[in-house]
Amino acid sequence: MTEKILSAGAEPSFIKEVTITSNKTGDVVDISPGISMLMYFESILQDTLRMTIRFVDSGDSVDGKTVREGLPLVGQERVTIKFEDSNEVSIGDSPELVMYVNKVTPIENDTSNELIQIELVSKEFILNEKLRINTRFDGKISDHITAILKDDDKYLATEKEIFVDNVQNNFNFIGNNKKPFFMVNALSKKSIPEGQPDATGGVGGSAGFFFYETSEGFYFKSLDAILDPTKNQKKKSIIYNNTPDSKGLNMPEGYDMKALEYELDNRINVQEKLKLGAYDSKIILFDPFDCFYQVVTDKASDKSTEQSAGRELPVLNPEFTDDPRFNGFNKNFTRTTYCIVDRGSLPSGDTSEQIDKNEEENFEYLKITNQSIRRYNQFYSSKVTITLPGDFSLHVGDAIFVDVPGLTKDKDTGDKDQQSGGIYIIADLCHYMTPENTYTKLNLVRDTVGRKGTAS
Repeated sequence: MTEKILSAGAEPSFIKEVTITSNKTGDVVDISPGISMLMYFESILQDTLRMTIRFVDSGDSVDGKTVREGLPLVGQERVTIKFEDSNEVSIGDSPELVMYVNKVTPIENDTSNELIQIELVSKEFILNEKLRINTRFDGKISDHITAILKDDDKYLATEKEIFVDNVQNNFNFIGNNKKPFFMVNALSKKSIPEGQPDATGGVGGSAGFFFYETSEGFYFKSLDAILDPTKNQKKKSIIYNNTPDSKGLNMPEGYDMKALEYELDNRINVQEKLKLGAYDSKIILFDPFDCFYQVVTDKASDKSTEQSAGRELPVLNPEFTDDPRFNGFNKNFTRTTYCIVDRGSLPSGDTSEQIDKNEEENFEYLKITNQSIRRYNQFYSSKVTITLPGDFSLHVGDAIFVDVPGLTKDKDTGDKDQQSGGIYIIADLCHYMTPENTYTKLNLVRDTVGRKGTAS
């Protein structure tokens, strides 16, 4: 069990260093003593990290002038950040956290001091606006991701760690002058995790990846890996109730911390989920080579091999599934996707090999498209927002266990909520620091409902 995080963790954290280097002179100034607020953001739907810092400048920071005037602070300045929570878990020590000024906003100023807000982004965020992909890529998608992020000096060539899950399928493409992150996110929707079978043992049981950054590096991970408890073991077990932790004396056995705030949001808007094809969708595929016309329905209820965080998919009203109007071949669906078979485009090899492969499919729509659409839309079926004492060991993509007391007639049963409790995935994270307090706020999501597993 990890070290318990108590309410005292909401006390001030230690901001070790926030140093800004001038673009013009190379002068370095540490603004950490004047910081009134620091917010650090990660998101599973965001390509890079972001930070917002507010600091007070008395006008004697650089040669008797403010930071904004003395450096001067204009944008793209290199900023090195290090901060540590009350449990001595640090961000910025290893690996080093370096970000760059994206926006400077003077909030207030008078004759004695100035309040400035700066918004920071990762280096790759800025490079992404300056680079374009204009070459051809052949082979496995995971190799393409590695090349775009790290291997090829023509593109991002990041010095950060990258964690790329293996992708099972190949896809050949030409960059067509697209930005690096645009292509990475486009490829994430075309990827099948390696070793993922369907119900019959063939390829195509599930599809879809997320691309995001944490303070530890860049991640390209499949939805199934994120939801698989053997590959993504829960990082913390958290309980929310009305009793204080009393420095650990009231912490129930098996839990690492108590949430300070808890908010449940059922994200299942039935109409929207049906329109988006979260449960049943149809693909119509036309092959121009032989005019073959194929219709296939993809049903979530048939995907027994897919990983899930909760106990089961929502059980929908049988009035709308068993109605005879919806029974029969390819009738029970709520979204239709039309595709033309991608056959013979960009085959690999020399001229003679390309001729031999002229009938091979470059992208297998039947095994990927609807599966990817469905999995992305299921992923946000349930959402919980919790606020914790500052805990810098958590990152987006981590699995955590959350419990709340069940509301029953007998108030003293100690039963847990069996519908909303259980495993969730951190989708958004914010560390909020002021001179008085430190909090960590999390948006947690999962694809299914029902409590599964235990806190310990």
